[in-house]
Amino acid sequence: MAIESEPFSARWRGYPYPAYRELRDRAPVHFAPESRCWCVSRYEDVLHILNHPEIFSSRAMFTVLMNAGFDGPPPLSWRMISFLVRFALHTRVSPLGFTTARNLIASDSPVHGTLRAIVNRGFTPRRIQAWEPRIQAIAHDRVARLARGEPFDVVRDLAIPLPVTIIAEMLGVERERLADFKRWSDTIISAMTGPLRAFPPHPETIEVFLELDTYLAGVIRRRRREPGDDLVSALLAEEPGGQKLSTMEIMQFVMLLLVAGNETTTNLIGNAASALLDHPAELARVAQDPSLVPELVEETLRYDAPVQIVFRTALRDVALREVSISKGATIAVMLGAANRDERRFPDPDHFDVGRDARGHLGFGFGQHFCLGASLARLEARIALEALVPQLRHARRASPERSVLDSFLVRGPSHLALSPAA
Repeated sequence: MAIESEPFSARWRGYPYPAYRELRDRAPVHFAPESRCWCVSRYEDVLHILNHPEIFSSRAMFTVLMNAGFDGPPPLSWRMISFLVRFALHTRVSPLGFTTARNLIASDSPVHGTLRAIVNRGFTPRRIQAWEPRIQAIAHDRVARLARGEPFDVVRDLAIPLPVTIIAEMLGVERERLADFKRWSDTIISAMTGPLRAFPPHPETIEVFLELDTYLAGVIRRRRREPGDDLVSALLAEEPGGQKLSTMEIMQFVMLLLVAGNETTTNLIGNAASALLDHPAELARVAQDPSLVPELVEETLRYDAPVQIVFRTALRDVALREVSISKGATIAVMLGAANRDERRFPDPDHFDVGRDARGHLGFGFGQHFCLGASLARLEARIALEALVPQLRHARRASPERSVLDSFLVRGPSHLALSPAA
């Protein structure tokens, strides 16, 4: 029987883990003809790829996610020409630098090290720890609605507003723009990895990107004139060696932050709450011993990773498990499948907050390990510490499960609660 493996297919988005197991067992290195990439699903192989950037380039993250699958400038159409002209007029930034701008998630050494050193300014341990009181205030205010018996959806009322608010405040964004931030983030995810993924882009996608880019370019101009204590100002500061980011590079980084800072944490919180509701014994265990919440976060990152897949480009002809992969080929590195590999994690389909989940790949591995991992862990820990005591007295309001329509990120789109019977 043929293996059905298409990472871009919507068929995998409901519950992909049985298909992942079949891939690991029968075809751990498998070519997906529709998606035009190699799927690698075993933990050992995924770790090998992530740990050898000199063989497997991150350029594919730009090609697949940000450039509609094209390695260079995409073909021109009247719609694209109109977009590029309007982009230049609205942002006062040349669009010609889009495909050549240094990009954190799609760069290799030595460029990646330079970029990482610059953006690390905004993610030092001191800066992240300083946000703890604000995160606690937001989480407790949100969960208080559930404690009062008000209608409550974990995603809508906690998992979305918490990280959106924090990222917006880190960037120095006006409070009235919070709803726009979430709308922009949703459109980016859909256009890159979901139902709006198309080339040329859909007209509605173009309008949202123009709105976002115009706003970001304006923020950057204002911070150049009047620096503040926000992340954009930190990114604009010049290093002693003269290294600094261009406007296009900062715009791309903030767009990355919108997705990684919002969607990853939102789905981490949502997946943790969903897993606890599905495993009442584990919920009771954490409720009785709140010190287990950090372990709950790590097990969720393994069991149901918010980011399921990353992409790499083979820089030379290479063999994996005696399968030949040609130079230039795109590789789908399946983090979600690797985290359920029984060769690395015993009884991997069992959700166990007491498990030693160290070594999971929920935040990637190697030089591209998630820059915001410490912030995501902090937000998830505080959110779940507030939520778990109330979750014991709640249940799903509906047996129907709804998940995000994306091949990249995984999490519930809704998780409404009602009082337990």
